[in-house]
Amino acid sequence: MSIRFHDLAGADPEVRFSPFCWRVRFALAHKGLAAEAVCWRFTDKEAIAFSGQGKVPVLQDGDTVVSDSWDIALYLEHAYPDHPTLFPDGSGIAHARFVKYWVETTVQLPILQLVLPDLFDSLHEKDKPYFRETREARFGCSLEDFTLPAEKALPRIRNAFTPLRLTLAEQPFLEGDTPGLTDFIAVAPFYWAAAVSPMTLLEPDDPVRAWVLRLHERYPIAHEDCRLTSAQPG
Repeated sequence: MSIRFHDLAGADPEVRFSPFCWRVRFALAHKGLAAEAVCWRFTDKEAIAFSGQGKVPVLQDGDTVVSDSWDIALYLEHAYPDHPTLFPDGSGIAHARFVKYWVETTVQLPILQLVLPDLFDSLHEKDKPYFRETREARFGCSLEDFTLPAEKALPRIRNAFTPLRLTLAEQPFLEGDTPGLTDFIAVAPFYWAAAVSPMTLLEPDDPVRAWVLRLHERYPIAHEDCRLTSAQPG
């Protein structure tokens, strides 16, 4: 059976920036599963209507359809038990769930406030009105007012990664000696930012930067134009 998943793209179909889709890309790469990443944009709702909802990622594995990056990871773990586990070294779903909520509530917001102008510029023209309308309703203000200058956003971003930084000072990955789902959840925002913005998130000597590059070398799944190894990590 072939695996396909719908992956959020900008105007350039090679610009894939959703942190949630990046989680799926890492999970598939870790499992050693080949998959076709189908270009999808915000207003292409009909293309994923078969999933019963309107957001990506959406994964199709034969007759099975799974949406939401968390549910997709759990599906891959249970559907392919003979492939490398997403929960090495005895870690479990509860631990990964904590990292998921930490990243979504503490890390992704200040990154979005930093890269939002670049992200908006990268969108397909047909998506820009939808993005502005839905995000301004969510934020309660204009995109311009939601955005923070680098001098305000960067300290928040770097502070948000303090728990990760302290952990990585003692071990190579969040999961210990071997990467797993928690690493993929935590690193995905860097790929999201790198896909759309030249902004530098980390200092050159930050242990988090070294971790990002270890994962990048282990899973070379970013497009060659991605700024991850140059400007983005530091």
